[in-house]
Amino acid sequence: MNAPSPQPGTPLIRLDNVHKTYRMGDEVVRALNGVTLDIDNGLVAIMGASGSGKSTMMNVIGCLDRPTTGSYFLEGKDVSRLGHNALADIRNHTIGFVFQSFHLLARTSALENVELPLVYAGTPGKERRKRAEEALRRVGLGSRIHHYPNQLSGGQQQRVAIARAIVSRSRLLMADEPTGNLDSRTSVEIMALFQELFREGMTIVLVTHEPDIAAFASRVVVMKDGEVQSDKLQEPAVAVVPPPVSRPEARP
Repeated sequence: MNAPSPQPGTPLIRLDNVHKTYRMGDEVVRALNGVTLDIDNGLVAIMGASGSGKSTMMNVIGCLDRPTTGSYFLEGKDVSRLGHNALADIRNHTIGFVFQSFHLLARTSALENVELPLVYAGTPGKERRKRAEEALRRVGLGSRIHHYPNQLSGGQQQRVAIARAIVSRSRLLMADEPTGNLDSRTSVEIMALFQELFREGMTIVLVTHEPDIAAFASRVVVMKDGEVQSDKLQEPAVAVVPPPVSRPEARP
C-alpha cells in the first residue's frame, strides 16, 4: 500500500526539538541540542564552526543518522525511528547526496556512475540509461557520458556526482561542502547549477563554511554549540560564471 501523500502546507523537512548525543568514553557529546526547524522550498545553506552541529544536522536530515530524542518529519512522515532498511529506501528514492569528494568509481564511465542508484533501485537497463543520459545532459555533460573520471576536470566530476544525485528524481538534494575541492570559478559554476535546480523545484540543503558560497543561497542557517544561532532569508547572489582568463600568447 502506498504511503499517504503529505497534507497541503506540510513542509518537506521538519525537525521538532531534535537532540543528538554521542558517548565518547566517559564524555557525553551533545551534537544537537533541541533543534526545531522547518525547510520547504529553498536553497538553504547551513553554516557554523567545526563542532557546531551542522554536519550532524545534515546526517539527520539525510537519514544517515537518527535523533536521540525529538522527531524528524520528511514529507510529513515521522522517520525518526525507522529501521535501517526503511531509511536506506528513503535515501535511495527521496534524497540525493553530493559530497566534497566526488566518490566516483574510477574505472566506470560517467554514464555508468550516474546509473548506479537506479541499479540499486532495480530500474530496468533501458530506462536506467535513458534517465542517466537525461541527468548528464541536465548538468551540461551530454557530450561526456562515456568519459572516465580521470578524463574529466574537477568541476566536471562534481557535475557527474550531481547528475547521480538527481537521477532518481528526488525532491531533496543534500550537499556537504560540494565546492570544497574546487577553485573559485568552478565553485561558481556548481552554485549556478544548484540555483538552476532550485528554480526547477528542487530543495537543496548545503553545508558550507564559505560565506561567499552561502551568499548564493536563499536562506542561511547558522549553527553554534548544537543549536540554531540564526536563521535568515536573503536575496541570493546570482551565480554568474566569469569568462575564462585569457593569457597572451608566448612570443617565439
